[in-house]
Amino acid sequence: MTAITRSANKTDVTLIVITVFLLLFGLITIFDATPIAAFRDFNDKLYFFKNQLLWTTVGSIALVFLSFFDYHKLIKAAPVLFGGALLLLVAVLIPGIGTKVYGARRWINIAGLTFQPSEAAKMALIFYETFIISKFENFKIRLTDTVMVVFLPALLATVLVVLEPDLGTALIFIGVTATMYFIGRSPLKHFLIGIPVVVGAIALAIFSSSYRLSRVESFLDPTHDPQGASYQIYQILIALKTGGFFGVGLGASQSKFDFIPEVQADAIFAIVVEEFGFLGAAVLIGAFLILISRCIKISQGASDFQGKILGAGVTSLIAIQTLFNLASNVALVPLTGIPLPFISHGGSSLFVIMAGIGILLNIKKQS
Repeated sequence: MTAITRSANKTDVTLIVITVFLLLFGLITIFDATPIAAFRDFNDKLYFFKNQLLWTTVGSIALVFLSFFDYHKLIKAAPVLFGGALLLLVAVLIPGIGTKVYGARRWINIAGLTFQPSEAAKMALIFYETFIISKFENFKIRLTDTVMVVFLPALLATVLVVLEPDLGTALIFIGVTATMYFIGRSPLKHFLIGIPVVVGAIALAIFSSSYRLSRVESFLDPTHDPQGASYQIYQILIALKTGGFFGVGLGASQSKFDFIPEVQADAIFAIVVEEFGFLGAAVLIGAFLILISRCIKISQGASDFQGKILGAGVTSLIAIQTLFNLASNVALVPLTGIPLPFISHGGSSLFVIMAGIGILLNIKKQS
């Protein structure tokens, strides 16, 4: 059997097919849901669609490349990659470098290309944690050691992101780091010690910001200020209710006509439900469940400990983002601005997720 044949036999076709399905579903949804907002903001009804199509193409190139490029080489370079990501997180906070939109400084614009450093930091953090945690494979994990080399670097990245401000991404950093540490066979007592610290930090971040506090109030009672702080979640819930079981039909959404703010971002699932109903939402959620289950299986079947940790990091990134976005749209958690993978508009986020799929395919090939 040739090397090419062996590689083909180890290609996860299901993962590729479900990824293509979600990409196409996302493009159709962006094309359908965003013309009003795109024309209002950019005088181009297809602005968001064309931007998403461009990043889908770039992301596809990254996916293919990383599916063949040995992930072990990237793990070796992890400290450099993470250091670069931290520098970008600092740079985005500097006026004149970081672009400020709606009061948040999260983007850097270079030669007309806008990217979000916090998205790149997600993958850099995953590689860094893999680099560190995999070194503990044959040693007893001591809390003092892991605080210094695992948690403090992650905490630094988290604090920088909170300063943007972007609490949603900060929560993803925490969730991904905790998942990778757990998969890395860490003692349970470390988690028990860390829980009150994390909860306290999140509470401090919420209560120190009137904006975040209003988000929590809107979550607890979506009707308390339907024309103000609760407007977005209130309109999302109206869209969900309007969809019923079968939906109002593709293109027939009323909510996309400037009722839901930033409909192309974290609220796009509401348009999916409104137009495709509960049935369409079930199909989409089912696709995500298949995707995540394949990612878990690849991670479990990795040929070495590094592959297992890296796979767990990428899988947790996709799973946590999906869970948070869907939960926020049905008012199970406060709206956090976390995009729905493959579906929400956002080039940096899409690129990172597709790169993650490429890494998982590479892990599968080397298993």
